[in-house]
Amino acid sequence: MKNNVGQRRTVLGWGGRAVLAVAVWALALPAQADSVDLLAQFMKQARSGRADFTQVVTSPTRAGQVARTKTSSGRFEFQRPGKFRFDYRKPFLQTLVADGQTLWLHDVDLNQVTARPQSQVLGATPAALLTAASDLQALKADFQFTPEPVQDGLQWVRATPVQREGPIRSVMVGLRVSAAGPELAVLDVQDSLGQRSLLSFSAFELNPALPASTFAFKPPAGADVIKP
Repeated sequence: MKNNVGQRRTVLGWGGRAVLAVAVWALALPAQADSVDLLAQFMKQARSGRADFTQVVTSPTRAGQVARTKTSSGRFEFQRPGKFRFDYRKPFLQTLVADGQTLWLHDVDLNQVTARPQSQVLGATPAALLTAASDLQALKADFQFTPEPVQDGLQWVRATPVQREGPIRSVMVGLRVSAAGPELAVLDVQDSLGQRSLLSFSAFELNPALPASTFAFKPPAGADVIKP
C-alpha cells in the first residue's frame, strides 16, 4: 500500500506540488504576432475548455541512474476565473477540483479527500496560469513571459515565476493554431527539485458549455477528509 500511495503522489506531478494543486489561434492572425501575443489572445478568447490529457512525470536523475517516469491520463476541464477539474483515469482514479474557493483532491482507492483554500495553494502554478485570470496582463505580477522558437509545429511561450524561490522553476506553454481558434497543446513544467511534468492535450474543445456541477465537489460518504 505504501508503494501505491507514493506512486499516486508522483502521478499528480505539478498538481501535487501545488496542493496539492490547470491553457492557438485563428489562422488569420497577423504574421508578425509572436507566441506571447498568441497566449494573450488565448487568455482573452478561451472562457472555458475541455480536453483529454496525458501526463508524463520524470524524476531527477543521479549519476549512473536511468530516469524514472510515471504516466497518467484523464480528462481536463476549466472555466475562468479560477475553476478547473482533472479527472485522472489511469493508472489510479483521482479527482482534482478547484471550485473557486477550495481545492479538492479525492483519492478513490483510499477514499481520502484533501481540501485546502484555493488562494493559498495555487499561486504561481500552471493551473493558475491557465485558469485564474481572464487576460495575460493580470498574470504579469506572478510570471514573466518570453517567446520561444517554433518547434514541433507549435508556438511556445516560457512562463517564469517572478518569485524564484517557489516550487515551480518554469512552464513552457505549447500552442497550436487551428481554424476553430486557440488550442492548448502542451504544458512542460520544470519544478525547483528538478522534476519534469509533461502534459499533452488532445481533442481540445474551446468554450464548451460546462454545467456548474462540473466544478462542484462533495466528499463521498465515509471518506476521510483532511484539511491541513
